[in-house]
Amino acid sequence: MVDCPRLTEHQAHILGFVRKINLHNFQVATSETVRDINSRIMLNLVREHEPVSRADLMRYSGMQRSTVSAITGQLLADRWLKVGAVGHLPRGRKPTFLHLNTERFGVVGVDVQPTTTTLAVTGMDGQFLAQEFMPTAKNPVEFVSRLTSRIGDMMLAHPRHAYEGVGICLPGRIDASWQQLIFAPTLGWSGFDLKTPLERNLGVPVELENAANACALVESWSRRHTDGVRNLVVVTVSDDIGVGMILDGQLVRGSNGMAGEFGHVSLMAGGPRCRCGNTGCWEALASNAAAVRYYCESYAHKGNVASRSKMSEPTFGEILRLADRNDVPAREALNRMVYYLAEGMAMLVTGLAPDLLLVAGEVTRAWAQVGPMVTEAVKRRSSFTRAGTRIWPTDPDTKPLLRGAMALVLQKHFDMPVIG
Repeated sequence: MVDCPRLTEHQAHILGFVRKINLHNFQVATSETVRDINSRIMLNLVREHEPVSRADLMRYSGMQRSTVSAITGQLLADRWLKVGAVGHLPRGRKPTFLHLNTERFGVVGVDVQPTTTTLAVTGMDGQFLAQEFMPTAKNPVEFVSRLTSRIGDMMLAHPRHAYEGVGICLPGRIDASWQQLIFAPTLGWSGFDLKTPLERNLGVPVELENAANACALVESWSRRHTDGVRNLVVVTVSDDIGVGMILDGQLVRGSNGMAGEFGHVSLMAGGPRCRCGNTGCWEALASNAAAVRYYCESYAHKGNVASRSKMSEPTFGEILRLADRNDVPAREALNRMVYYLAEGMAMLVTGLAPDLLLVAGEVTRAWAQVGPMVTEAVKRRSSFTRAGTRIWPTDPDTKPLLRGAMALVLQKHFDMPVIG
């Protein structure tokens, strides 16, 4: 048995964060734990800098040549890494460059939304290899049956050396201990076990997570926007509103997985009824569904009641397109939604003071219009906190929720191992 050396600040940065040790339930680190930590550091360095030579890895990690050689040799033997091109130097040994072996395993990511579920296959590098869509069945048992079949077909159509697992993000909260969906008003499911039947029929591990949490994880893991950020809040806006929080470098789930349900905090006494049963919830005021409701109300208010009765309810995407063409009811509906969206975000900035607040969802396609409104309103209502929070949109074309689902599986090999 050996003591695990304290990670340097640089090593902790590479792994993303350091978990606090639970002194009431812990295991003493072994030499295998030390090797595991160093191997994960090496994998992360290759992921960030590939193609990369062993000499570069020595410089990035601060490890000795023999240590880097031993770790990379084992990672090559275990097929985590592969050798690429040979470099050219004026003299001395020519370096060989290392890459992640993206063929080692595949991952299936699933983004479940109330009407449509998106599935994708990725390699170890997180790059999409295939993407499909399926209707989200109202009955959860029927949904699991169809999802199992579609995932199985995708695995057969895109064979890999092995499949490491399936990551699923959902518009609801997951019991962290039992991995069961316990709260999902937009789906109408509760207390349902998706994990067990999927694992039994697919033969691979299945990871479930709230969509906003998954989005926060992948943003922190990929560091596209978040390099050096330890306090991050992600707001996902669709027919619901979700909040994922990484505070002091750690994902906040709460004692039962329900932490972050700010979408169901009431912002308006006597406001519209929410699907959770309460009234005036942030979600009922600032979600995509709220914008559609505002549009229909505005359309009727302007004397179009007769024609409104014949008109099918528009999608939020259609409202965005109408607003872009200066359709007055659409612009009014979008502005009203954004007003309440900013109200809730000001609450988050005041209460949590994150370094960065990311917004994910279709509304970011209109960020040129809505972004200044959000930023100004949040600043006006929370400036006394001096939080200095930056507010940025994510790119919807990068599929942040789907990537978050995949990160649930991939992070097991790149994050800090659980010691105790």
